[in-house]
Amino acid sequence: MSLRRGGIDTELVHLKGPLMGCIACFQCHEKKNGRCVFEGDIINSCIEKMAAADGVLLGSPTYFSDITPELKALIDWSGFVAKAKGDLFKRKAGAAVVAVRRAGAIHAFDSINHFLLISQMIIPGSSYWNIGMGLGVGDARKDEEGLRTMRVLGRNMAWVIKKLNEM
Repeated sequence: MSLRRGGIDTELVHLKGPLMGCIACFQCHEKKNGRCVFEGDIINSCIEKMAAADGVLLGSPTYFSDITPELKALIDWSGFVAKAKGDLFKRKAGAAVVAVRRAGAIHAFDSINHFLLISQMIIPGSSYWNIGMGLGVGDARKDEEGLRTMRVLGRNMAWVIKKLNEM
């Protein structure tokens, strides 16, 4: 992985459902403690990890031309909480990574990037859209163009994180 080779520590977190979506109760805006008032799932742990990280990669398989409901729940909850706490993710590096069988990946990619942009994150580019193609679990590892794209993204993400840490 190019991030590790670039000296960047990484942690992989899998979102497992069911995860309830944000109900926009605005309790996070009242409490301003960087947490959602609803407990009992992985969301607050993910928000803490994202707030502590120098960079965040959000990835999803493509489900009917969009991201998974679990990632959507994380985006909605963490977006509300981050705004309530003074833009927790502002000026962190962030990137979207999408797996797809055939079509719909650009919409899923855009869904993640919309979150990164409204969170005021810095998005490094790559040699193509950050998409891997395949039908079954692990098939995207056979997508040579996708793998090249991910390697370039990893190098660029590591570079951006290092530059941001110099500031």
